[in-house]
Amino acid sequence: MSQIDQSKQSVYDYCKAMLGDGMIDIELDPIHYETALNRSLGVFRQRSDNAVEESYLFLTLQQDQNDYILPKEVQQVRQIFRRSVGSRSGNGSGGTVFEPFNMAYTNTYLLSSTNMGGLLTYELFSQYQELVGKMFGSFINFTWHSQSRKLTIQQRPRGFEEVMIQVYNTKPDFAIIEDTYAGQWIKDYTLANCKMMLGQAREKFAQIAGPGGGSSLNGAAMKSEATADLERLTKELETLVSGGSGYTFIIG
Repeated sequence: MSQIDQSKQSVYDYCKAMLGDGMIDIELDPIHYETALNRSLGVFRQRSDNAVEESYLFLTLQQDQNDYILPKEVQQVRQIFRRSVGSRSGNGSGGTVFEPFNMAYTNTYLLSSTNMGGLLTYELFSQYQELVGKMFGSFINFTWHSQSRKLTIQQRPRGFEEVMIQVYNTKPDFAIIEDTYAGQWIKDYTLANCKMMLGQAREKFAQIAGPGGGSSLNGAAMKSEATADLERLTKELETLVSGGSGYTFIIG
């Protein structure tokens, strides 16, 4: 059994136990548990920033090519970093190669701060590099199309050049399920979905004929309980109970 299958099975076992499986017969089939979990993951990815993680990837720009398709895991592109400053001419070098925090400069000015300038000189040098980058093409303007995963470079690349891209990736399902904060939320939301499905099925047949007048099912009660749980759990996303650092946008 793969890691993702083990993670999903732990959620299914949690829901079965909370619904009383083993003591009573639960009418849900495996497809119902899977649907409940998928809905929980979908809502979590839609509303919580804990569903993504910051990372970096490398991309080789091709000469005279502006459009690039990034992997489907990429949700948002924040910034593109070049290895060089200077003009976009040449056969891929793109200008003068530099490192903003190069160790050579650190060794010269920080470790020998009593003899040479120290931190102030290093800060001024860093500002100089940033200004040069703004003037001579260190920063790349781009457009990100989230639906098609297409990254469009606004400047026409004049040569082959490797760049580093700061992105937000979607976390794998098993990473969300096993997350310290999000994991319990996923289990509880999946359980609430299971209660809703059971309540809808049992409410359809509220009375079962039998000796002594038959018996009644608790469909309406389960639906009411599930509705309250779903509202509470949705509110927990807004208060970051499931983890995350805060929204950059507002839904609703």
